[in-house]
Amino acid sequence: QVQLVESGGGLVQAGGSLRLSCAASGRTFNFYAMGWFRQALGKEREFVAGISKSGGGTLYADSVKARFYISRDNAKNTVFLQMNSLKPEDTAVYYCAADVRIDERIGVSSVGYSYWGQGTQVTVSS
Repeated sequence: QVQLVESGGGLVQAGGSLRLSCAASGRTFNFYAMGWFRQALGKEREFVAGISKSGGGTLYADSVKARFYISRDNAKNTVFLQMNSLKPEDTAVYYCAADVRIDERIGVSSVGYSYWGQGTQVTVSS
């Protein structure tokens, strides 16, 4: 089992940047593909970005491509989401999630992720 704790959310003006972190407990962090999802008020949770268990592969939602970047440090059991050129429509609660895998694939459905953090609020003002 793994526990996930997000940090780094906050209030930022449009065009600004934030860096989210997700710290994982346990010794098997490199067994998990990691994903970032977000849920805006009144909307369904959606995939934002994912990274394979080795860090060799990444995947992004079209809405964040070339603005958001996901990375991981397996030695520190941490995954990051660098968010640049933020827009008001990026406002949401952001969650990190872990998906135990035996391969390097990255899931985009929340159903495939077994472990979730508590979420961190990101608010982008116009």
